[in-house]
Amino acid sequence: MTQIIKGGNLPLSGEPMRVAVVRRSGGAEAPKVDAAALLVDADGRVRDRADLVFYNQPEHAGSGVRLLGEAQGEDGVVADWLEIDPGRVEESVERVVVAASCDGGTFGEVEGLYVRAVSATTGAQLALYAVEDATTETAILLGEFYRRNGGWKFRVVGQGYDSGLPALATDFGFSASEEEEGEDEPVVEEVPARVVAEPVPGAIAAASAAPAPAAPAPAAPAPAPAPVAVAVAAEKSGAPVPYSGAAQQPAAPARLNALPAEFGPEFPYVEFQGEGKEDVETGLTLPRGFVAVDVLKKGGGYLDVVTLTIRRRRWRQVMRSSMDDLRGVGVLHHDGQSPLRLRVDTRGRWMIRLRPVSTLRAFDGPVEGYGPDVLAYTGDETGVRFRFEGDEDKEGYFGVAAHRKGGHWEYRFSRRDRGRGKGDLTRGPRLLVVEADGAWSMEPRPGGGGGFWSRSRR
Repeated sequence: MTQIIKGGNLPLSGEPMRVAVVRRSGGAEAPKVDAAALLVDADGRVRDRADLVFYNQPEHAGSGVRLLGEAQGEDGVVADWLEIDPGRVEESVERVVVAASCDGGTFGEVEGLYVRAVSATTGAQLALYAVEDATTETAILLGEFYRRNGGWKFRVVGQGYDSGLPALATDFGFSASEEEEGEDEPVVEEVPARVVAEPVPGAIAAASAAPAPAAPAPAAPAPAPAPVAVAVAAEKSGAPVPYSGAAQQPAAPARLNALPAEFGPEFPYVEFQGEGKEDVETGLTLPRGFVAVDVLKKGGGYLDVVTLTIRRRRWRQVMRSSMDDLRGVGVLHHDGQSPLRLRVDTRGRWMIRLRPVSTLRAFDGPVEGYGPDVLAYTGDETGVRFRFEGDEDKEGYFGVAAHRKGGHWEYRFSRRDRGRGKGDLTRGPRLLVVEADGAWSMEPRPGGGGGFWSRSRR
């Protein structure tokens, strides 16, 4: 039997193969799916960037692994094909990992996804694995061809990643940003911490031969007192943040970027304060769209902010951070149906403030920040230069994800520890969600050329 489930494996003859990542196209708005392969040594790592075969690097010259491209068949079936010849794989390579990445959405939106290996000479099916449990993943490690007792076997893995192909490659010891550091000028030793100002207010037939597995408007804002200014001023001076469990409404917001109105509703700022772990009933039922969330926390300890379902179950991440004395910005996507509920989990006192995404800073030039943040991008496709200074120990995590209308997102850059690198942004509008444990900066690089993972390199 050649169809196997997650965790299963089967022996192979070692003959040349063609491997297809198959799905139904889903139309012009469906996510773009790409096949990829990683050549891994006995230590479970790629040796260098040449060991990645993907849309920007379609062939591994020394090991008979190459990307053949995309083919379309009947009934909307699409396949990305890889060619793998085990007899030509270098002896130092122990595994050939087959993966897929998803751009412009998640694999939960991809219909009828499966991977299928066939003989390159006869077309006979050698292995098939149907992906039936994908949700928020933007990259999936589908399976791997590996050496065993002088021969080859195929094992299904089915491990998903919410942070795209770069994070998957990082698990195998590769970071493009590290290899590109020499392309930029030296890292600036100090990036000033940002002071958060108050917002003014033939092949496709072989793949598809086996049937694919079954796969109300808000009121106009009115001026109101702005107690949040008092709280932030107190925080800046070192005084305790005043505590109140009730919602407060600061002044009416002013638009600071060019995001389309459908990206998120307009409403007066709403502020909540609390202590420790607490569920927040905001009393808001806003139209569908994004909502910006300012977070202020004094002292140490991990902070986790999520939205809740009607049954008070965790739903979507808003912000998570282990920074001390945190002052940052997160974002949530509201369904426009149920009342908005949040859970704040931390030690000590905190304050959160909800405001329209139209009040976010625009990314239309160099920007600097410290800790989590969200920026609005409405420009054309561009490259971006990133720098991360890290925490006080020059360590930590830095990542930037681009969120599009509807709540779908993909990572555009990520790295661990201090350094710099390049990435790219597709044409806006987008929300750029920054996860950071310290100081960072971003600068657009007009003309594209956004680095190793950028599709503009093709």
